[in-house]
Amino acid sequence: MAAGAAGGALLAAGALTLERAPYVVPGRILGADAAQGHRLRGGGFPPVTAERTTGVAIIGGGIAGLAAARHLTQRGFTDFTLFELEGEAGGNAVSGRNDVSAYPWGAHYVPLATEESTEVRRLFEDLGIITGYDAAGLPIYDEFMISAAPQERLFLHGRWQDGLVPLLGVSAAERAEFARFHERMENFGTRRGADGRRAFAIPVDASSADAHFRALDRETMKDWMNRQGFTADRLHQHVDYCCRDDYGTSHEATSAWAGIHYFAARSGRAANAGPDAAVTWPEGNGWLVQRLARGCETRIETGMLAFRIEERPRGVAIDILDTIKGTSFRVRARTAVLAVPRFIAARLLPRLDADGFSYAPWAVANITLGRVPEGRGQALAWDNVVFGSRLLGYVVATHQDLRMVEGRTVLTYYWPLSHLPPAEARQEALSRDIAGWQAIFLEELLRIHPELEGTVERVDVRVFGHAMIRPVPGFIWGEARRRALLSRPPVFAAHSDLGGMSIFEEAYVSGIGAAGKALDYLAGMREG
Repeated sequence: MAAGAAGGALLAAGALTLERAPYVVPGRILGADAAQGHRLRGGGFPPVTAERTTGVAIIGGGIAGLAAARHLTQRGFTDFTLFELEGEAGGNAVSGRNDVSAYPWGAHYVPLATEESTEVRRLFEDLGIITGYDAAGLPIYDEFMISAAPQERLFLHGRWQDGLVPLLGVSAAERAEFARFHERMENFGTRRGADGRRAFAIPVDASSADAHFRALDRETMKDWMNRQGFTADRLHQHVDYCCRDDYGTSHEATSAWAGIHYFAARSGRAANAGPDAAVTWPEGNGWLVQRLARGCETRIETGMLAFRIEERPRGVAIDILDTIKGTSFRVRARTAVLAVPRFIAARLLPRLDADGFSYAPWAVANITLGRVPEGRGQALAWDNVVFGSRLLGYVVATHQDLRMVEGRTVLTYYWPLSHLPPAEARQEALSRDIAGWQAIFLEELLRIHPELEGTVERVDVRVFGHAMIRPVPGFIWGEARRRALLSRPPVFAAHSDLGGMSIFEEAYVSGIGAAGKALDYLAGMREG
């Protein structure tokens, strides 16, 4: 189709400001309430007119906040309230649903639990994701929750190939360099420091403290690759895709330690799945959001914007705006879990700072289709990537759903806005209307799938202005993150950005860790 071919050329050239979609389809822009969130910068909140009390106040209902709430509930502590700005809890793991399927709006999988991810493994057992263990001690996963085959494919030179490492049209010399690179990454995956820890682990702070490994955090992944003689263009494009996929940041701005971590840290194993398998559902990590919230739904309040925290000798006072009623009230709590990104935490509590914390914006489109895309050489996979595109490609929401509506599907298309510095990308994103967003996603989709012309039923887009922490050089093992990890009572911080990577494991462990500290603090207060 002519429009699709033109879109491919524009995307390849880097012109990402298309005006209109190939044809008009329904849709809307969703996302965090930026107008309310930005009030933290300007102030002007209505005066406090009421007061409430709670034992523990949890500010933020993403994975970290929900993990904290679940941990408190499981410990038998129910005197808490979780306050969330948006209309639903979930943060970057929120999901949606229509008459075709449930679908993710953000995070859509979790890798197999690693040896170090003891808390995540325990959660997987509790939720029935891990159903038992074999004679060798390997976990057995629920097969309906493991990413179904075919798992990944790549669009390259006008056709699809199996797997995400480019093979079509790749020279023998390039293949040899890919092999050498992956051999190096596998070697990093087996390395341990003098402290006995893996060089690269999940969670991040379970990794070795050896200076030899941590020194990799001082340079970019691109520079490290070039220094090691990894210079093939296609290899750099592949690694750049991987960094943008996990960190929303190009490999020329990603710490080499973080870039290597992507390949070397996923050491989880299963009795009934390969090491590259992932745990996923039609709604992505929204499935986990729903399970984490079970049992504490009545203590979750949405539409609540915390705008000031004052620490006091025996607790905290938190001023909150009810965005629905337009009124402010004060919560007096004995302790608080601050489960929000650091740049927000720094605005709520003056003694905190967000120096060194940088966040990547993202856009995600959910495209409802009247038919399933064709394969062009490969069967439709769960994860479908276009080589060399600034967009990341799409996952098929119905791929995991045995009850899928015949002939229809939902594709979740991801785009990390790493083509500009984060602040500029956020401004560009806020200025784009729904037709402009639809144009960008549909131009590429119809270029690689011209058979879908006329079958697009709807395109909705969600914009995350501060989607994930950027592990730029010097951040993961630098002073800014080290300071942020030093929580001081009565306020305990919890968020994935404290781990330096926006992954489920970091958020979950951070949340239960902060909740545990809050309980210990309360126990100390009672004893005192």
